[in-house]
Amino acid sequence: MDWKELVGNFKPFSWTCPFCNHNATITQSNIKIERIDFTIPNEEGPKVVYLCFIVCPNSKCKKFTFTVSIYNATPTSWSKYTQTQQMEILSPTDIMKEWNLIPPSTAKVFPEYVPKPIRDDYEEACLIKDLSPKASATLARRCLQGMIRDFWGIRKQRLIDEIEAIKDKVDPLTWQAIDSVRKIGNIGAHMEKDINLILDIEPNEASMLIWLIETLIKDWYITRHEREERSKQIVELANQKEFQKKEKQEE
Repeated sequence: MDWKELVGNFKPFSWTCPFCNHNATITQSNIKIERIDFTIPNEEGPKVVYLCFIVCPNSKCKKFTFTVSIYNATPTSWSKYTQTQQMEILSPTDIMKEWNLIPPSTAKVFPEYVPKPIRDDYEEACLIKDLSPKASATLARRCLQGMIRDFWGIRKQRLIDEIEAIKDKVDPLTWQAIDSVRKIGNIGAHMEKDINLILDIEPNEASMLIWLIETLIKDWYITRHEREERSKQIVELANQKEFQKKEKQEE
């Protein structure tokens, strides 16, 4: 997020609480941003730090998130800086590092009917996304395999065979994305035959894999659960109506 833009010209923005998954619009009454100019001479150059608190507007939640972002900044010469003139961030995309301190990752909170091993792998993949994208991709791959085995009841020796077995059960584009998680996850899980061949995975690439895992959890587990709950409600409604009908007939 462009914290500089929010500080200089705040505009309400859409936001999803990582604790309750409540979709909300964040206004100035729900957010607090503090800016710190780091001007002590050091070999890395001047920095601008933003501290951001956001409180969930949902009255049943009201939990807060806390993010710290550090940007490279001008001037290139320390002598150009004065206390009366703030340093300029080189660009909104020139972020040096960002930490999600509360909660410690961007992981969504999924219901307990999603199997715990799957939730654990997903949460860990989110937690180490920036620290070790390769490990995050490997965990996304493992999470995917767990979902295929649990949801579809398919268990084979190799993940590639398990993915092939669900080819006719999902739409073609989703299947290609699932197979891509396997391929990218293999980079972290298996060393290349040529150990000097190094293939890196970037944090934004690991984020794409995590997004697919989130989408599959919603499509497979949450949608199924909601459908089952709705069906139970309809059956219960029909039973109630049948009981009411009998009561009236006996009057």
